[in-house]
Amino acid sequence: MVGGFQNIPKIPELRKRIIITFLLLAVYRVGVHVPTPGIDGTALAAFFAQHKEGMLGLMDMFSGGALQNLSVFALGIMPYISASIILQLLTVVVPYLEKLKKEGEAGRKKITQYTRYGTVLLSVIQGFGISVGLEKMTGPAGSPVVLTPGWGFRLMTIITLTAGTAFLMWLGEQITERGIGNGISMIIFAGIVARLPAATVNTIRLMQTGEMGPVTILFILALMIVVVACIIYMERAQRRIPVQYPKRVVGRKMYGGQSTHLPLKINTAGVIPPIFASSILMFPLTVVNFIPKNVLESYPLIEAIIQQLNPGQMAYNVVYVAFIIFFCFFYTAVTFNPVDVADNMKKQGGFVPGIRPGKKTAEYIDWVLTRITFIGALYIAAVCVLPTILIHKFNMPFYFGGTALLIVVGVALDTVGQMESHLLVRHYDGFLEKGRIRGRR
Repeated sequence: MVGGFQNIPKIPELRKRIIITFLLLAVYRVGVHVPTPGIDGTALAAFFAQHKEGMLGLMDMFSGGALQNLSVFALGIMPYISASIILQLLTVVVPYLEKLKKEGEAGRKKITQYTRYGTVLLSVIQGFGISVGLEKMTGPAGSPVVLTPGWGFRLMTIITLTAGTAFLMWLGEQITERGIGNGISMIIFAGIVARLPAATVNTIRLMQTGEMGPVTILFILALMIVVVACIIYMERAQRRIPVQYPKRVVGRKMYGGQSTHLPLKINTAGVIPPIFASSILMFPLTVVNFIPKNVLESYPLIEAIIQQLNPGQMAYNVVYVAFIIFFCFFYTAVTFNPVDVADNMKKQGGFVPGIRPGKKTAEYIDWVLTRITFIGALYIAAVCVLPTILIHKFNMPFYFGGTALLIVVGVALDTVGQMESHLLVRHYDGFLEKGRIRGRR
């Protein structure tokens, strides 16, 4: 791996892409600290200090701290991700979108255009909701967060936040086209990683004050290494179904006859299930934050249910795991169709040894996919429940695991893979292929 990194400066194109990626991400991090007009920053910071958990905390994590500062990038890239997910789901039920999906590059560009329109629409709706919610927020001393409430502030907030999300969307596309890695994922990655120094400083402070002992620190470090190693292993894990193509004679030449495989990832759904599950569970907690306490106390049953759905409670963990498992199967079923795979395989003359082509092959693929999806769902659930256990049972000073860790590790693996492909194309040793390439030479 060290040799692979040493070869990066030898490729001008790769070096240029990496520099462009860092510069564009630097622009994003600068924008995180540009505040939206009309906000009392002190009162807003005090409000967020009292409401770290819930939907606000989840959105702030994906925005890289921009929501807590209510900067121009407060909405982050989440509206774009939401629009992309909605369009992916609509391709299953809307024939026109399904047709576009099968048209190749032209259809992909059209779907991307619709995704941009959806991003702007969602940004406007979320911007309006945030502006109205901000007018009701107060700091600990009762000071209002919004200096001059009214439609002027609302329109200014909607325009500012929508423009910030549109600019982030453009930044992500530029990173994808001119930089290295997937631009949208890199922006989320940068926002999450930017919070690590503060968590490290906080841990050192707790160790110096004696609130965390050396044994606890060593245990947490060992656990972090084990969890990251498990995530890397599971994200790269595949179930390979063997596929055989028969030989055919064309003129005097014989073609085909090769053996290949159909790779099925253990985690086909990626990070979508925990995002959906967290959003659904955190929504009632966020609504409760805006309800006066005297009104909530008049409904003791609702208050008791809300208390049980707080992170760290057993009911929360059980419901969270159930939602993750459900969305793993749901999203996998939406994005992967065994019938289409079996039909395409049959048209090309391919078959799974011992399985009849067509319907029987589709049933076999579906049976294998169901088993590995269940394993993948349990893996994602374990990683996502881990942070709540560490925080509430072991008093861990920062959030480790969950959706954030899945995104960080996944993006890091994807980026390293793209850099390695650049190295191998230019006949340089890659990060992981060094020994094999030398053996071939």
